[in-house]
Amino acid sequence: MAIEPTDDDLLDDFLAQRGHETDRPGWEESYNKKQCPDCGGLHDSGAAECTVCGWRPRGN
Repeated sequence: MAIEPTDDDLLDDFLAQRGHETDRPGWEESYNKKQCPDCGGLHDSGAAECTVCGWRPRGN
């Protein structure tokens, strides 16, 4: 039985075929802190959401 692709999967395929990155952004590391990929805010390692701009990794 085949799994139906989601709208996100179809969009990712479309963009990837045209040379765009489709990786899901996650926390970046800066020293021993998590860094928000949107605004650059620094947080402790246990952070689940950026307290500066409200960004959170997909799936959280």
